[in-house]
Formats: sequence, structure tokens, C-alpha cells
Amino acid sequence: MEIIPPNTRFDFIGKKKYTWWISLLAILVSLGSIFLQGGLRYGVDFAGGILIQVRFSKGVEISEVRHALEASGLKDAMVQNFGEENEFLIRLEKTSLDLEEMSKKIQSSLQERFKEKALEIRRVEVVGPKVGKDLKRKALWAIGLSFLAMLVYVAWRFKQVSYGLGGIVALIHDIIVTFGAISIARLEFSLSLMAVILTIIGFSINDTIVIFDRVRENIKKIRKESLENIFNISINETLGRTILTSGTVMMVVIILFLFGGPVIHDFAFTLMIGLISGTYSTIYVASPVVLFWNQLVDKKGKR
Repeated sequence: MEIIPPNTRFDFIGKKKYTWWISLLAILVSLGSIFLQGGLRYGVDFAGGILIQVRFSKGVEISEVRHALEASGLKDAMVQNFGEENEFLIRLEKTSLDLEEMSKKIQSSLQERFKEKALEIRRVEVVGPKVGKDLKRKALWAIGLSFLAMLVYVAWRFKQVSYGLGGIVALIHDIIVTFGAISIARLEFSLSLMAVILTIIGFSINDTIVIFDRVRENIKKIRKESLENIFNISINETLGRTILTSGTVMMVVIILFLFGGPVIHDFAFTLMIGLISGTYSTIYVASPVVLFWNQLVDKKGKR
């Protein structure tokens, strides 16, 4: 099935002087949001603390839940609506007290206060500060090592540093934009969103390698063409595959976002942003970086 006619020749690379500014603006907005917000809003997984999800069979005001917790001496506990009208998330940041004991205290006080409203404890997460810190460190190592592995693999596969550099710059672009979206939307950065980041890295580099592979083939076939034209031809030739792959994944993610419920909402939203950024960066970041590097090397060679 051919979505794009064989002789299609969109001038993708010719738009790079505009897309550089779009990418720069997206990065500045993302970094600005993270800086102004004082960093990402870490969830219990990374920050440590207690997270309890409760559901009532009858109508309960959020203020009633807050008052019940304050009466138990938990003035620092945060309460927010979650999903259905009578469902709430209770979060207590890391504390020097025994978290397990604190969790039991919260549950027993709520069950005592709301006997007649059939309280159901649907989820309990308890993570100590040391465990959260360790998870954060391991998450950073996972991202850093994945970047290094991608750089080595792409540079080895294409026998040129410029291709590895293009792939890594595109990945850095995607990660910053995705973190920016998480910051702007004030989502909690948890282990599930960490999984999304690693998924985006894999998706983006795979898309980039498909185009780079076609470029390598076309360099042998049409040597008389300039490298910029070869990149344009290669992107057009793989455009159908890009639309099919990204489009089908995006449809599934949009369905999850709309109908998956609040538990998976943040996961789907972040993945949606990453897919858009990953597809964009493959064409408008990775390829122009390779061209820029080769032009730089050619100029130095002539000198």
C-alpha cells in the first residue's frame, strides 16, 4: 500500500532555517518552565513518601477528607480529586517518621471517620526517602547509558561520527521537549513516565536509523546529487513508512488518553508529546545536524 506517490519531492531540508528556530523556541520554553517551576514535580517513586488512593460509595467533599486528616495530626497531607467524583489521592511527602506506621494511621483514621460512606482503599504506595533517591539516581544512569549506547551504535553502523551526533542531538531535543511538557502540565514524574522517556528514546532513534539507512543506499545510487538533495529524496522515500508507523501508534495512544482513565492519563499524554517530537526531530533535527557537520568538515578540509 502506497500512501505517498513514488515521485513525491517535498523540500523538507529546505525548511531547516525555519525549523531551527521552532526547535530552539521549544527547548527554551521547556527549560524555562522547568527552571521557573523549580524542577520537575517528582512523584512518590522518586521523592519518597506515601500515596493512598481512596474511593467512597457516597458523596464526599474534598474539604471533609482534609479535615479528617488534619484531625489526625496530618496537616501536611495533600488531597486531590482523582478520576470519579468520590475518588481521591492522598499524598504525604517524605518525612522522618515511620512511613509504614503513618500509612496505617491514615487508613485507620479515614475508615473510622467515614464508616457510613463505605470507604475503599484502592491503592497504597510507600517509598522511603533513601529508596526514592536511589531510584532517581538509577533513572538518570539509565537515560545516560542509553544515550551513550545509541551514539556508539549509530556511529559504528554508519561508519561516521556525524550520523551518531545527529541521532543524539535529536534525542536530547526530544527528551528536553518531553520534560518541558511534563513540567508545563504539572504532571508527577514517576516510574511510569520514566518508562515513557525510555520508550521515546527507542522510538525516535529507530525512526532516525530508517532514514539514515536510506541515505546510505542513495549515496551509492545517486552520487552526483548533493548530500542535501540525497537527504530530501531519502526522507520522501521513507515518508509513507513514517506516516504508517507514527500514525498507528499515535491512534492507539490517543485512544488510551481519551478512554484509558485517570491512572493511564499522564502516561498517554507524555507518550503523545514524545511521539510528535520524535517524528519531527528525525526529519528536522537529526538530518540537518548531519548536513551541518559534513559542511563543517568539508570547509576545514578545503582550508
